[in-house]
Amino acid sequence: MMMGTSRPLPRWSETLVACLALLLLACMPASARPPQFSAAVPGKQLSFPRDFGAHPDFRTEWWYVTGWLEMPDRKPVGFQVTFFRSATEHDTDNPSRFAPKQLVIAHVALSDPALGKLLHDQKIAREGFGLAYAKQGDTDVKLGDWRFVRNSEGRYTVDVAARDFALNFTLTPTQQRMLQGDRGFSRKGPKPEQASYYYSEPQLKVAGTIRRNGKPVDVRGSAWLDHEWSTTVLDPDAAGWDWTGINLDDGSALMAFQIRAKDGSRMWAHAALRDPAGKVTQFNAGQVHFQPQRTWNSPRTSATYPVATRIETGTDAWDLSPLQDDQELDSRQSTGAVYWEGAVSVSRGGKPAGRGYLEMTGYVKPFKL
Repeated sequence: MMMGTSRPLPRWSETLVACLALLLLACMPASARPPQFSAAVPGKQLSFPRDFGAHPDFRTEWWYVTGWLEMPDRKPVGFQVTFFRSATEHDTDNPSRFAPKQLVIAHVALSDPALGKLLHDQKIAREGFGLAYAKQGDTDVKLGDWRFVRNSEGRYTVDVAARDFALNFTLTPTQQRMLQGDRGFSRKGPKPEQASYYYSEPQLKVAGTIRRNGKPVDVRGSAWLDHEWSTTVLDPDAAGWDWTGINLDDGSALMAFQIRAKDGSRMWAHAALRDPAGKVTQFNAGQVHFQPQRTWNSPRTSATYPVATRIETGTDAWDLSPLQDDQELDSRQSTGAVYWEGAVSVSRGGKPAGRGYLEMTGYVKPFKL
């Protein structure tokens, strides 16, 4: 069943749903077993176009597009479009087409300083019946009338009609994809199994329209795409992460993240900088530091986010400033999480250096995939 924004169920309905769930569980055959998921391991060579597509044998996967757009009046806005695929614990041998073996979830957001807060929407559905899917072989993800697909020429199309706006974009690669970590194997913690397969497509050229109040407006800009899949990522003691993907003005691309522990300490960190010639410099945990410069308190969740942050990668320091402070996204009706996902401008040595997005999770409560 497709879900958008809805009111909480009455208490009697929650009780009825719980009873029905227990009844269904009791009726399951004794031989039913939860699925065994694959793990990310080092040494695997990613293969394209196959790895552009879905990997249903892994627990979690996402296609994450963020970017900056220029309106006709030359004012900037930011956007985020994310499609998630999540495998459930349901018996994979169940032949029923109604069996919820895979969930498809999507978030979309628009950051316009003229509004002062984030516009966003979300959906969730079980995969099936052509209404929701994440296809293997190449990028093609659909949730109702929301879709993200890659064509044979390598261009992506985004078609999303949200509650308060609609996005219709074409994303054209201008560079080779960027394999994160060790040729696409990205460590996320001190244990070997805490890892994902992860690649990015920086410096995407964006062209299309934003529709608000029934009126389409032509926009152009640049974007960053992340595609990541894994089974075990976060350590049990992790609270969440801070991540950024930045399209630098000289054609370079910077990705950096840190995993934060529940006690506030840094558990893991990594960064990668690719220069215009394609040379990639990797930075290990001891070379990456996130230093908050200014915080913002959410009036809705009371969470405190370091919306202005300095990131050190080796000897370089990058200063991130938000397009607007309020870029908090409440996705408790789909993924169950609240996070800050916002457009940021980037300076280096006091001079403008690029634009990107900053994501911060686990500031309301510890984040769980």
